[in-house]
Parts: sequence; structure tokens; C-alpha cells
Amino acid sequence: MQIHSTTKYARISAFKAREVAREIQGLPVATALDIVAFSPKKAAALIAKTLKSAVANAENNANLRADTLVVKEATIGEGPTTKRFQPKARGSAGPILKRSSHIRIVVTDEIEIPQRGAKKPAAKPSTKKGDKAS
Repeated sequence: MQIHSTTKYARISAFKAREVAREIQGLPVATALDIVAFSPKKAAALIAKTLKSAVANAENNANLRADTLVVKEATIGEGPTTKRFQPKARGSAGPILKRSSHIRIVVTDEIEIPQRGAKKPAAKPSTKKGDKAS
């Protein structure tokens, strides 16, 4: 089951927030929360808040356990840009673009979390086109 959480109009550019969002995709929720907790970026705090909200939605609304959840996708979309002007020399004005973004995180329990020390299945012998089977 897929559960999502969205933060709209976050006051950070989408370019800066995507850098943190790429790091947590495909990871278990506990590992993703550790990564954003120790990241020094402003986007990490906003993504952590959205991720915790997605986990709370999964626990309360869908009765899922947090230790089985995996971050399926973390997408950052561009929000509206507020335009401001800074006075410059000789009576001119320089534009300032205050960008915002929308953070969307999807967690799921359908993806299998790899266990440490688990045995991998034995690889099948490959039969290539040029090999003759006798």
C-alpha cells in the first residue's frame, strides 16, 4: 500500500531540495530519517518533517508498521516564485526571485527491505547465443 504526504509552498528552491530528496529514495524509513537528521542543509529539515508525516499517515490511517516502510519516491516540484526588487545604482532596480517548492514523499510496504547477511539466490548458468548446449 502506498501512503503519501505533501508539503506545499516550502520556502526553498526546488533545485536545492532535490539534492537531499535524491539521497533518501529507495531506502528504509529509519535509514532515511537518519540521513536527513544529520544533513546540514535547510532542505533536510523540511524533508524530514514531510517524511515523518508520511510515516504517521501510514501508521494511523493504514495500520502499517514503520519498520516495514520504504521510501518509494521523493519528488520536489516547483512552487510559485515571489518577485521582489532591490534598489540598484542610478535609480535602477534589480530583480530578486524568491522561489518555493512542493515536497511529495511516497512510502510503501510493498518493496522488500534487504536484510544484512541474507543469502543471495544462486545464479543460473548463462547460455549465450554462441555457446552450444550438449
